[in-house]
Amino acid sequence: MTKRRVEKSEVEWRAQLAPMEFEVTRQAATERAFTGRYWDHHEQGTYRCVCCGDELFASASKFDSGCGWPSFREPSVSEHVEEHVDRSFGMVRTEVVCTSCGAHLGHVFDDGPGPKGLRYCINSASLAFEKK
Repeated sequence: MTKRRVEKSEVEWRAQLAPMEFEVTRQAATERAFTGRYWDHHEQGTYRCVCCGDELFASASKFDSGCGWPSFREPSVSEHVEEHVDRSFGMVRTEVVCTSCGAHLGHVFDDGPGPKGLRYCINSASLAFEKK
């Protein structure tokens, strides 16, 4: 199965997205901690990519890490996220992006709970929530 690739111009993305959504997803910005709409969100449902709508994370995988951003143990569909080395700001981190549209989502760290020990630290501005 070939994965679709959503490609749009900067003008098209700007028309579709709110300013913070554009900055985060298309320019790899980071929203300030404790300011995003989903960092303290507890409804049951699915978190999708704000750019293309792909399913990324399930509420069952969300946990309170205390970091100020939505944190997840794992993606709900692993094929919908890619990981890349991020050497920006003098650090080495693992960036998480949407496979379909290349949207910057956040970063993954190895300090999470559970058997895999991962914490997907994701910007609220990169997510759209679909209530169950």
